[in-house]
Amino acid sequence: MSDVRQLFKSGKVELPSSVKYEFTGQAENFQEMAENMGFAVLLAIVLIYLVLSSQYESFITPFTIMLVIPLAACGALYGLAICNSSLDIFSIIGCILLMGVATKNSILLVEYIEQLMQEGEPIDQAIIKAGVARLRPILMTALSLVAGMLPVAVGLNEASSQRTSMGIAVIGGTLTSTFLTLVVVPAAYQFIEKFRSWINRVIVSKVITHEA
Repeated sequence: MSDVRQLFKSGKVELPSSVKYEFTGQAENFQEMAENMGFAVLLAIVLIYLVLSSQYESFITPFTIMLVIPLAACGALYGLAICNSSLDIFSIIGCILLMGVATKNSILLVEYIEQLMQEGEPIDQAIIKAGVARLRPILMTALSLVAGMLPVAVGLNEASSQRTSMGIAVIGGTLTSTFLTLVVVPAAYQFIEKFRSWINRVIVSKVITHEA
């Protein structure tokens, strides 16, 4: 569809002034589906943020957890590019599925970090201990998902070959998000927590100065 539009815009194919073109049938359905899937992805991100905000009673902590979503999306796109597959409805469904799995791994890590900090551990030691303790369940979740998606990604018969892009997207996004979750999320959490502590100190000092 993009190539056809470009062909008419470039002037290589000139249409008479009384003639216009439009996409119908499968092309029109695909365009509507792409718009609906884009809205579904946006709605999923908003709902994930709202659920995390209510769970952690914070509007800042969910950003740390949701940092893994673009990491997973990059892995899915790289996987599709390496396997020479397209971004179709099945791969988009895989990306939506991927958001839930990726954020779950971040929740496992961040929740244990906060639990250790409430017990009196400094933030540096809490991050290290949480990474060691949560490494096994995060890897087990990722490997089981990859193993379950391998038959879909391979496409053993003609019927399943249409859904290979979903398996490729999920596997690629799971691999990148799993390894980067253990590095990016703890670093971002430490930075955001220090920033939040600094803001709280500034607000408290201004309140005390105003009362004085």
